[in-house]
Amino acid sequence: MNDCVQQNSGNFEHTSSQSIESIERTCIFCKIIKGEIPSKKIWEDENFLAILDVKPVGEGHTLVIPKKHFNNFLDLDAETSLNYINALQKTAKILMNKYSAKGFNIVLNNGKVAGQLVGHVHFHILPRKDGDNLRGIFIG
Repeated sequence: MNDCVQQNSGNFEHTSSQSIESIERTCIFCKIIKGEIPSKKIWEDENFLAILDVKPVGEGHTLVIPKKHFNNFLDLDAETSLNYINALQKTAKILMNKYSAKGFNIVLNNGKVAGQLVGHVHFHILPRKDGDNLRGIFIG
């Protein structure tokens, strides 16, 4: 996965011997942000990237990722937290239009016990349509 270790709280924390440069070299999302790994981009700006999930649970399943590396939601600084809401809203509007959705779910899996698989904070947005037979809350 990457060079994160899990704390008892279920959150990822990097080992003390790691520099941010080392973390960013091994983090799959940091590699995607740098263009080292291909992705299907929905949109991006100077602070965030929205890409289609490689293992979607439904059509249009998108990840919204900050370009600066944060392990989890609790590590976000105040400015990034506020800007994240705007990025989520922008992404949801794009997805609603692109997939003719009537609603959407926004999910954050924070910590391994909550289903966070990558130690770089990211929200999932899942566009929803009538009869899509998906549950309201999902993990993964």
